[in-house]
Amino acid sequence: MTSKLALTDRPRILLIGANGQVGWELRRTLAVVGDVVAASLEGEYGPAIDLLAPGSLATLVQDADPDAVVNAAAYTAVDKAETDKKAAQRINADAVGELGALLADRATPIIHYSTDFVFDGTLDRPYREDDPTGPLNVYGQTKLGGEQALVRSGAPALIFRTSWVYGARGANFLLTMLRLFKERDELRVVDDQIGSPTWSRMLAEATALVLYRVLRGELDLERVGGLYHLTGSGQVSWYGFASAILEATGFEANLIPIPTSEYPAPTRRPLYTVLDNSRFRETFGLAMPDWRLSLAQCLEELK
Repeated sequence: MTSKLALTDRPRILLIGANGQVGWELRRTLAVVGDVVAASLEGEYGPAIDLLAPGSLATLVQDADPDAVVNAAAYTAVDKAETDKKAAQRINADAVGELGALLADRATPIIHYSTDFVFDGTLDRPYREDDPTGPLNVYGQTKLGGEQALVRSGAPALIFRTSWVYGARGANFLLTMLRLFKERDELRVVDDQIGSPTWSRMLAEATALVLYRVLRGELDLERVGGLYHLTGSGQVSWYGFASAILEATGFEANLIPIPTSEYPAPTRRPLYTVLDNSRFRETFGLAMPDWRLSLAQCLEELK
């Protein structure tokens, strides 16, 4: 599937989940690519969309009549998902399959995001796209279900697995640490979970660059469509990430590294979920910056 848009055309891009931390960044980066129809639960920037409501996606797609779709909507409350399985399944899996079916009929390309939590965290090297999955919790299970449902739908799709997303908006580790540094003198932070922090701005910019090339016909989704890992480069523990934030901001707090076994949480989390970005880099010619560089840029903006 190759786009036939002329260089003078302004494609219509349907962005679902426009009010989340990634969606908020995508509203700006995608605006360079085309005219963005920004749908969210609140309807603050465009159409309101409730993914739990039957028929809502069909109406949205029909009304928006998009040339491409970017789905940034997700049920991301990992602990809450354990007891709210129905909603997590609907938003992360069933709605994704339904959206894919709607777009397959129209041959409309879609970019969708998944997660490092599809893996069980037992490898001793960065995970590649073809490594066996084995999610440990409902969140990971439903996100994997969304990947599979989108593939089964036959829609021309790019699926980007990412990890440890943070930014200037939403609920994320960076903003939590900045708040806690002001409130507490001492913090206990898990030091045996290893991953790759990913700035939401970087994720949105990479998405926009790839989508531009798809819509202009430079990339054929029949050839390059499928699953990719897209995260910040490098790896660190939550304790290491917190230490980097503390050092960069100048707050005074005592950070104590602890194992996962000492951190009370209702949900099992994988210990090692670093993702290998090689396939994304080789296919699209885009190298992801080191997580430390992205963190510095994000903190500079927050000032």
